Amino acid sequence: MGALTPIGNNVDEFWENACKGISGADEITSFDTEKFKTKIACELRGYDPTDHFDRKQIKTYDKFTQYALVATEEAVKQSNLDLDQIDLDRVGVIWGSGNGGILTFEQQMKEYYEGDGTPRFSPFFIPRILVDIAAGIISMKYGFRGVNYCPVSACATSTTAIIDAFNYIRWNKADIIVTGGSEAPIGPATIGGFGAAKALSTNNDNPKNASRPFDADRDGFVMGEGAGALILEEYEHAVNRGATIYGEIVGGGMAGDAYHLTGTHPEGRGAIRGMSLAVEEAGINLDDVDYINMHATSTPQGDFSELKAVSKLFGDRKSLVVSGTKSMTGHLLGAAGAIEAILSVKALQNGIVPPTINTKNIQEEFKDSFYYPLEKSEQIDINYALSNTFGFGGHIASILFAKVN
Repeated sequence: MGALTPIGNNVDEFWENACKGISGADEITSFDTEKFKTKIACELRGYDPTDHFDRKQIKTYDKFTQYALVATEEAVKQSNLDLDQIDLDRVGVIWGSGNGGILTFEQQMKEYYEGDGTPRFSPFFIPRILVDIAAGIISMKYGFRGVNYCPVSACATSTTAIIDAFNYIRWNKADIIVTGGSEAPIGPATIGGFGAAKALSTNNDNPKNASRPFDADRDGFVMGEGAGALILEEYEHAVNRGATIYGEIVGGGMAGDAYHLTGTHPEGRGAIRGMSLAVEEAGINLDDVDYINMHATSTPQGDFSELKAVSKLFGDRKSLVVSGTKSMTGHLLGAAGAIEAILSVKALQNGIVPPTINTKNIQEEFKDSFYYPLEKSEQIDINYALSNTFGFGGHIASILFAKVN
């Protein structure tokens, strides 16, 4: 696995800070927010592209592609893949992003409209903005010649990518797939656009506490940036090369809310379907699911409908542990599912559940329905962890991980 997040620039840092309940939110530094209602986000800290890329590469790659390459490099190193000993025709890349190179698009169009009308676009303009380009560049860097594409399902994107990778391996179309997602969205267009949709928190005076999933006083999400990479491998292939196995994917469910452009179904209809499919595919009982890393963006409607869906499907079960880790990382949009998959696997591996921070008054209807670790992580032995992600357009993706003994 590999991670580049607002609370850690590698998997170990990310996991350690998540367990400590560290918030990555602060005032936005990447542009002037004076006239914006939302002035806060979860930006990367301590990330310098010159630590990873030369000048030509920085000109060639949008930030979302840089983030993808950094996270993938960590994952490839951690996996101990010997590129000379594996069949590169059987190694694929399924990498997601919701917005692709939106910062490049914004910058180039701004320069054009503020200029004299002469088109002076960079020759890298189109390659930098393409949402599929990160997948292509990962494959070029390592010579992976297997399946290669980018699914897009808004904030469900990287979970969709992981499920697709899972299926391609099950269908014997690949032995190994690099999967995950990256997002670099913190700029005027996205902050302004999501703000206009009333999706963002405006708790500008208290950024560290602005993202508060499940809280009765939540007022919207805090945007984040970064990437998460996972290397999926067919079990026997992994065993035969002596790979360290951190967890197993046992089920994935995708569905559609078929309800609203940006809002989730109030009864959690699509979420119930997605979670049900993942559990059914795993061949386990609903009571076997120990932990859910919730989508839990901290929006009033979204959190309520997800809690309602979980309650309807699993019943009010105090032993079911739920947490909203976006309270720490912010919402990484298309990359959210990837970093939350990493946290889910680490939770299984270590028997530690990361907390929901900032939440003081859990939504009244559900405060006694589940177990919510608040403010600090807790040692809880779990065997199955479910991770939910939902996207604008009604996209639903739920993935189920199992502990490897």
